[in-house]
Amino acid sequence: MRKPYIDNLRNYTILLLFPVHTFMIWNDFGFKFYIWQGENKLLSTLIVLVNPWFMPLLFVLAGISARYALETRTAQEFLRQRSQKLLLPFLSGLLLYVPFQSLYARKHFYNYNGTLGSHWKYFFTHVTDLSGYDGAFTPGHLWFILFLFLISAVTLPLFCRLPAHKAAPSAAKMPFAAILSLFIPLWLFYYLGNFGGFSLGKNLALYLAGYYILSNDAIMDKLEQNRKWLACFSFTGTAALVVLYYQFSYYGDLWINAVGWVNILFLLICAKKYCNQQTACTNYFNKASYSIYLLHQSILVALAYYIVRTFTSTPMQILFIGGGSFVLTLLAYHIIRQLPFVRKLIGLQ
Repeated sequence: MRKPYIDNLRNYTILLLFPVHTFMIWNDFGFKFYIWQGENKLLSTLIVLVNPWFMPLLFVLAGISARYALETRTAQEFLRQRSQKLLLPFLSGLLLYVPFQSLYARKHFYNYNGTLGSHWKYFFTHVTDLSGYDGAFTPGHLWFILFLFLISAVTLPLFCRLPAHKAAPSAAKMPFAAILSLFIPLWLFYYLGNFGGFSLGKNLALYLAGYYILSNDAIMDKLEQNRKWLACFSFTGTAALVVLYYQFSYYGDLWINAVGWVNILFLLICAKKYCNQQTACTNYFNKASYSIYLLHQSILVALAYYIVRTFTSTPMQILFIGGGSFVLTLLAYHIIRQLPFVRKLIGLQ
C-alpha cells in the first residue's frame, strides 16, 4: 500500500541534497570537501539545520517502505529486488562515476593533470580515510546505498520471523514519551559500526524504527495528537543546536541524535497532513529521485570544479553549482533512461 506522503517526503529530502552538497564547498567542519573554497559560517549553519535528520530520515522511510513491500513480495522477491535496485547501482557507480569525484579533488587540491586511466588505478589502489577528498578510494555518497543493502539483507530474517503486523499491537501501546525517548538507543547504536561518522548501527536502528514503529497508524495518530509538543521540541532543539554550534563549534552526539529524531517525527506528521497528495510532480519524482540521488554528487563536484574557476562571486558560484547540477542531473537521468541496459545501473528497470 503506497502512501503519497512517504514518497513526497523522500523526494523532497533527496532534492535537498543539491543545496546541502553545494554548501559543503564552504563548510567549516574541520574537513574539506571534494571542491573547497574556504570556511563560511552562514552556509555551514544552513547545513547544521538539516544535518541531524535528512539522511537518517531516508533510512526511516526505507524501513516504512520495506513493511509495505513485504506485504506484497516474498522474502526471495524482496531480496532479489534489493539486489537489483541497490547492489548493482552501488557496484556500477563505484566503478563508473564515483572515481570522478576524487579525480576532481586531486585536480583541485593537488593540481593533478594526469590521465583518467592513471587516476582510476590510483583510486582503486590507495585507501586513506575513505573520504576521497585526497583522491584516494571512497564509496562517496553511495555509502547510503551500500548501508541500505546490508541492512535490508540482515533484517530480512527478522522480518520474516516477526513481521510488522504481528508486532503492531505491542508497538501501538507505546506512550508518546517512549516514542520520543527512542533517540537514546539511536545514540547508543551510533557507536556500533561507525566509519568516520557514518554509522551502520544507528542506521540499522532507524530502519527498524521505520519498519516496526513509524509504519504503525496508531503511532502516527499518537504523534499527530502531540504535534504541538513535537513542534516545540523541534524548533527549540534546532535553535539550541545552532547556538551550541556558534559558541563551541560542537553540539554533542547525544544532542544531535535527540534533535534529529524529534525532527524526523515532526516532519512525518507534517508530511502526512500537508503532503499526502499524489500529483504529476509526485509521480515524476517517484521514478526519478533514486536515479537523481545516484548521479547528483558526481555531476555537482565536476561542475563545481569549473564554476569556482569561472566566477569569483560566492552567490554566483552557489547559484550555478546548485542550479546547474540539478539541471544537468535531470538531463543525465533522461538520457540514461533511454538506454536499455545502462538504465539498470541507475536503478531503473
